[in-house]
This record gives sequence, structure tokens and C-alpha cells, in this order.
Amino acid sequence: MNVPLPFLIPSYRAYWAARLFSTIAGMMMVIVIGWQVYDIARQTMPLREAALLLGFIGLVQFIPLLFLSLLVGVIADRVDRRYIARAAVALELLCAATLAGLAATDSITIPALFIVAAILGVGRALAGPSLSALAPNLVPRAQLPTAIALGSIAWQTGAVLGPPLGAYLYAVSATTAYGTAAVMFAASLTALFAIRPVPRPAPSTMSPWRSLMQGLGYVRHNRIVLGAISLDLFAVLLGGATAMLPLYARDVLHVGVEGLGPLRAAPALGAAITALSLAFRPLSRNVGPIMFVCVALFGIATIVFGTSRSMPLSLAALTVLGAADMISVYVRSSLIQLHTPDEMRGRVSSVSGLFISASNELGEFESGITAAWFGPVEAVVIGGVGAIVITFLWAWRFPELRLADRFDPPDSRPCPAISG
Repeated sequence: MNVPLPFLIPSYRAYWAARLFSTIAGMMMVIVIGWQVYDIARQTMPLREAALLLGFIGLVQFIPLLFLSLLVGVIADRVDRRYIARAAVALELLCAATLAGLAATDSITIPALFIVAAILGVGRALAGPSLSALAPNLVPRAQLPTAIALGSIAWQTGAVLGPPLGAYLYAVSATTAYGTAAVMFAASLTALFAIRPVPRPAPSTMSPWRSLMQGLGYVRHNRIVLGAISLDLFAVLLGGATAMLPLYARDVLHVGVEGLGPLRAAPALGAAITALSLAFRPLSRNVGPIMFVCVALFGIATIVFGTSRSMPLSLAALTVLGAADMISVYVRSSLIQLHTPDEMRGRVSSVSGLFISASNELGEFESGITAAWFGPVEAVVIGGVGAIVITFLWAWRFPELRLADRFDPPDSRPCPAISG
């Protein structure tokens, strides 16, 4: 089997390793912080109040993303993107090490966990635009779709491995879990320092505020980019079923906590397998139609999961859901990166990242509200139908996106290869 071309570039290999280690560590931190907040809260609070705190963890992590993502995008177009990524991972490493120290001295409190969760949100706000904008600088333009698929493999692998690893290590001790996450972040930081200097956009004389407005204006007027970003926002906002997985495990499928792990891992597993396939056989034609078909398939899989009472069928539906979402993410990411000038990639990546974070975090909130109004099963089914409706609406509203045949803009020219 031939090695994917991006892996022949040393800097990309370091980037890929950094993303893998940071994702595993980040997923571990999410799981362990959530479990520990709930454990501490249940000592003095009833179940509903303790569960409400879990929702606030997501909120305190989203607030920094809301206020910092666009600003970081401006910075990522002005300074070396490696520096921002290193600062982000170093901040996450500090968070993990702090909680490991507090756990070792039995000093962890709920306020401390919330403060660290908020700081982790700052780290995510720094990492998202800088890492997304950095990847296109590491490989030749023709290899970017493959590089994006490989990067998705790193993320999805981390998403599969991180939660069960965090839960298992937390069962040993909280100190072990946080300490291992700190080691993973340290490995990621080391890999980031192995990335060689990359081309930088020409220095801008524009004010940061005007630069930010220019980035937003570019997204607004480039219909390929706007359509791709907004499709992800609304489809995932309406169709996300992951917030209901604990309820399904306990009260619908009756598989208990033992079944929750496989349910959480199934979408990431489907996405990882699909990303691996795309890395070796990337899409090249009919990319727009394929993306819309996959978003509709995402909605159909959500409906199947919502109505299922069988664990095997539910796992299959979630696996298909993850695979369909991976293909649509792959196409959207490639279109956005290749239709965006390098000097604006940081700002455009920050807008895209903010939309993705909004769809995930607000999607969980939307699922909770809908479940309270109509019931959990009805909420998931309504969300799947909504994703399908959004697919047809966006296909009509953005014909440029629906008719996109290749990733490159029609007037693009080959770019010279960038050595590792």
C-alpha cells in the first residue's frame, strides 16, 4: 500500500501527530471534567441540578470561542500560525497539569473545574483557526484534500480513543487521568515545535477591526464558502443526536452505562473509517452533489437512530451518521480552504470554526429544549427531518455549491510544492 503523499512531508507528519495527541488529550479532559463535576455535585445536589451543571460546562467553554475565535482568525493572518498553535496547546497542557496537581492533593472543587473548563475554551479558540490555517501551508495545493482527510483521521481517532481512555484512567484515579492528558498535550507541543517555518502572508497595514470585517465580508460574498459554512451550522444544529445518547442508553435502548461507550464511539468510528478511505481515494468530481447527498443521509441516519429500539440497529445508524458527516465535512473543508486566499485563511477558518462550535454546543441546547417540549425520541426525529429540509433548502439557495464539480475554483492555477 502506498503511503499518502502528505505523509512524505516531515512537517505534515509532525502536524498530524500534534493533532492526534491534542485530540486524545482534549477528549480525555472533556470526559473526566464532566464526570468529576457530576460526582462532586451528586454528593450535595439532586440529580437534575447536578445534570444541569454538565450543561454549563459546555456553555463556559463556548463563551471564549464566541468572543475570541474571530479575533484569533485575524491574528492567524498576521503572525506565524505555528506560534499560536503552540501557545494553545501549552495552555491546555497547563490546565491538565493544574488539575493533576489539585487531584493529587485532593483539592479539586467545582469552581476550580469550571475555571479550568473556561481556560480550555480559550485554548480551543486559539487552536482552531491557527491549526486549520496552518495545514494548507504544509502541503502542495493538489495534496490538500488528502491532507484534510488525513487530518480528520487524526481527529476522529482521538475522538474514538480519548473518551474511553479518560474514563478508564479516571476509574484508577483522577490524578492518573489528568496526568496522562498532560503527557499527551506535551507530546503534541513537542510535535508542533518540529514543524519547520512556513510561508507567511505579506504583512498587512490594515487595522485589526477592518481586517476582521474584511474576513466576514469575504465569507458573506463568496457563496461557495458561505453556503458550505452555513450548511454545516444548521444541519448539525438541528440534526445532532449525541446530546440524547445517555438518555437512549438508559431509558430507550436499556443498555445502561455499558452501552453508552459504544454509542458514543460509533459516529467517530464511522467517520474515521471513511476518512481513511478518502485519504487513499480522495474525491475529485461531483463534490457538491456528493456533499448534499451525504448531509441528507446524515438526517436519514438520525431518524433511524431516533426510532430504533435495537442496539445493533442504533449502532449501525450512528456509524452511517458519522460516515456521512465525515464526507460532508471533507468536502466542505476542502472547498473552504481551496476557495480562500492564503492571506485570509486564518479569518475564514475562525468564522468556520465558530459556526461549527455554535452548531455543536447550541445543538445540544436545542436538543434539550426540544426534548423538554416534545419528548426525547421526538426531538431526535424532528432534528433528522430538519437536517433533510435544510439540505434541500440550501441546495436550492446555493446552486453554486450544488453544482460544484471539483474542489479548485475555475480560475485556479497549480501552486508550487512546499518542501517539508
